[in-house]
Amino acid sequence: MSSGGDGGDGVAADEVVLEITDSSSLSTTSTPPPPPIPISALDGPLPSPTVAVRADRSRLIESSSYFRALLGGSFRSAPSASEPRELRIRPISRGSELDSSGGCSESGSGYVQISCNLEATVQVLRYLFEPPAITHENFLPLLEGALFLAVENLLVDCERWFRNMGCQSSSMLVPLDFIIEVWYFAQTHGVTFVQDACPGYLAQNFVQVISSRSFARIPYDLLCSTMEFPHLTVDSEKQLCEAILFWLSASIRPYEQLVPNSADSQLFLLSKVRVCLLPLGFAAGIKRNWVEFGNSAVCMILNLLKDSLQALLGTDADDSLNSYRIRITEYSKKIVLSGCPQLTTEFLYISVLPTDLDAIFKRRLASSYSQGHSRSFSLYVELVKKAKTVSFRNVHMVDLSKCPNVHFGAAIDWLTLAFPELRTFRSSHCLLFQFEDLQYLLLTCPWIKEVDLSIDLSIILPKYLIISSRFEAQSEMNRNMSSYYKQSPYRTPIYPVFSKVSKLTLEGRNDITDNNLAEISMLDKSLCYINIKHCTLLTDDGISKLLLNCTKIHSMVLSYTSFGNQSIQTLCSLDYLDPSDSFPYHKDEGPYAMASRLQELHLEGCKGICCAGMSQLVSNLNIVKSLCLRQTSLTDGALCNFVGSSLEYLDISETVVSMVSLAPIMRRSSNLCCLKTTGCRNLLSEHGEVQSVNGNKYGSFLQEITSTFCLEDVELGWAFCPVRIDDFIPSFSKVRKMTVGLGTTIPENILHGLPDICPFLESLVLRFQVISDSVVRNLLESSMNLHVLCLQYCLGSLTSFGFQTKAPALRILRLQWVTPWMTNNDLTIFTLNCNLVELCLSGCKLLDSSSQEIISSGWPNLTCLHLEECGQITVGGVSSILNCKALEDVLLRHTGRGIGRTIITDAIRELPLLRQLALDLCDASEGGYDTPNGKMMRSVRMSRCKSARSCFDPRVEVSSSLKPVHKETIVLEWTSKQLRTTVVEERL
Repeated sequence: MSSGGDGGDGVAADEVVLEITDSSSLSTTSTPPPPPIPISALDGPLPSPTVAVRADRSRLIESSSYFRALLGGSFRSAPSASEPRELRIRPISRGSELDSSGGCSESGSGYVQISCNLEATVQVLRYLFEPPAITHENFLPLLEGALFLAVENLLVDCERWFRNMGCQSSSMLVPLDFIIEVWYFAQTHGVTFVQDACPGYLAQNFVQVISSRSFARIPYDLLCSTMEFPHLTVDSEKQLCEAILFWLSASIRPYEQLVPNSADSQLFLLSKVRVCLLPLGFAAGIKRNWVEFGNSAVCMILNLLKDSLQALLGTDADDSLNSYRIRITEYSKKIVLSGCPQLTTEFLYISVLPTDLDAIFKRRLASSYSQGHSRSFSLYVELVKKAKTVSFRNVHMVDLSKCPNVHFGAAIDWLTLAFPELRTFRSSHCLLFQFEDLQYLLLTCPWIKEVDLSIDLSIILPKYLIISSRFEAQSEMNRNMSSYYKQSPYRTPIYPVFSKVSKLTLEGRNDITDNNLAEISMLDKSLCYINIKHCTLLTDDGISKLLLNCTKIHSMVLSYTSFGNQSIQTLCSLDYLDPSDSFPYHKDEGPYAMASRLQELHLEGCKGICCAGMSQLVSNLNIVKSLCLRQTSLTDGALCNFVGSSLEYLDISETVVSMVSLAPIMRRSSNLCCLKTTGCRNLLSEHGEVQSVNGNKYGSFLQEITSTFCLEDVELGWAFCPVRIDDFIPSFSKVRKMTVGLGTTIPENILHGLPDICPFLESLVLRFQVISDSVVRNLLESSMNLHVLCLQYCLGSLTSFGFQTKAPALRILRLQWVTPWMTNNDLTIFTLNCNLVELCLSGCKLLDSSSQEIISSGWPNLTCLHLEECGQITVGGVSSILNCKALEDVLLRHTGRGIGRTIITDAIRELPLLRQLALDLCDASEGGYDTPNGKMMRSVRMSRCKSARSCFDPRVEVSSSLKPVHKETIVLEWTSKQLRTTVVEERL
């Protein structure tokens, strides 16, 4: 081949050498041209800002309009007005000829100099001759080069790749930073396919987008487009609102310039939130920083609670139901509606019905589900015949917890129609969900694997002395709730062929009976985990029969039940392994005890276990990882029989074990991350070492616990007596939760050093400790993750100064008998320094009725409020407390005689989420309280006091020497079927 270049280099007749100089590093100094290299050499790092590349002239002309003009003879040196100026491509060649049209012809030149974006041009050349796979790492250079060099095929490939990437919904396939960078580039250069695809991609992957650190960097116009996209996918409306508020907070910082007009942008973005679907507690909390939006949200939710049906029918007539539709798309995986008392069954159906369904039928559907439960089934049949609901097969989890106004018979049909592959259903704290509803759920949702129906635990324990008790059936409620189920063709017992439930949580359901448990035992082919904590109607015999049938169970939470010796015999009896069992242990080993394969066993408060039975049980727990034997008959003799080494969680609080049995377990359990030993007096040892039954010597409790390095959750008391900070380091460096109680006193230097000793500390409970201002202040200032602070019965020179510092992470504060000096001014400072959801105060006798307003306005999102012996807070009533609309648990005891007779009914009406209320008859302004008529909550407690003469000063007059002391507690406790009224001698 002849030499075709006039630059002195040997170039084949059909080749051209491109000398490419990066436009960002142009230099005026003269440098010799680099030696030409082949296209394949561009794969590695480039040695300098200028490279000379040998390329096929015909391929360049064929693939690129720019090279076609440059090398084909029609290139003009002056760029058009529409040509992007950022690249600055211009030909500078040796031996160029001026054509008749005034253009610069390079058709005969073998050496061409170009000044441009080097990376983009190199990527284009590689694509033309050795095409690489398009990825998010090379997409932008390829796109930039394709635009500037006019490579049509590459532009088509870039668009195809980007649109295909935008259709992926399983997870974020590319970093959010890449999307932001591409969006900015597309806006600058008018790349419409990028501008069209970006909002949809972010919308369908919005759950992953908001978890990215770069979320706050999303441009305002891109976020707006994403919000308007019809397939915007979130787990809940709360998740969307949180994301918008976070973005707005970040965008108004001085160094951020993301928002063109702050006020307008806030209004526009917040208008995209479907306020009527926000949890009430979350909406109330918004008022703290976004007053106007928060007040509007709370008002709308409360109005819906008054008459949601009328609101829905009104909008239905106007065909504007979008603001009431739950966001469910083809990409949804979770539907979380927890904490929405305004939610009713019609909300559920409206969200999945086809948009073209007849408006009259929609109104009939909503009206029927709201007014007459007995008509729901017939309407459901009509619904199936008349309209095919939209099915969302990707949804595997639905959470309807704390939604008391949902009719669960109709809701289960909604689950069946809309989510045919549902795996997890949660409906905790829903008192009206009955066992018949559970049967219906398992029959109509065959693929469901996990069900959570837990409610608040009963406050009446077996150890309490009960004076009297009576039951009252809730007949009207039962008829309404069960009528739907009675009309169902599925009204048969649980059939094991269809049931695949492996995890069942019934915690607190003290209306579950042995007969119900017998039906649950038909899940013998699938049930692996069961939680029946505090199901007090169950007997040892009933639990034993369940264990006898469901041999696949490996995790059990049986605390405060009648679990006893009969159940232990069932667990420890030898049996043969089911051939269909996939459990990895004990294969081909012949007979085994069911207890030997347990991984989790919680028996807190189970008093029906004898010492011999406990010893037998513990000796068979070979691979258990989580073991709770709190408040049981556990002794050293039983615990010494434990041979397992897999423990991660161990709770032996309030037992009589000593280091003789505990030390060997601590040594063997290298993965132990949670240890609870409060109330174990026998852990004290007079000597530096103790000797176990096998003759090995171990150190004291302090020595053994500080030799472990995985602890994350500890509850300590007796025998834990550290002196130096070094005793904690590094064994406590991973601790997140710590409780220190009676039996030890932690030195001030160690308490002061806790933020350094436990840098990840989230929860701290101190009981009967000596504390000071410097300790509390340092905790609040330095423990950046501290979420819970509980100080109970502590001594020391604590003043308000200790709390006069910001604690932005603190959410739960309990100060019991440690702050008698607290005034309204101190309370106001608290509201400015932390955003609480739980507040417990005891012994703050200087507080008065103004404290209510300070609490309700400063912490509008409180879910728990306990006030005991707190001055005269309620002397003028409780109107401000009832303004805390998110309250779920309220205790008012000896806070001022001013609470009216209708307090219970008023609280149920004004606080839609309220489940527990505790009062004292000493605070009743009219001598007592009216019991609610037809209204339900979990429990109401009313303490009653009697007067007792003080024996310390007999000279004092009788009237002044009398002081109130506790006499008894009246407890109203509801289950799904009845109201139980109990009089207990103890104060609850």
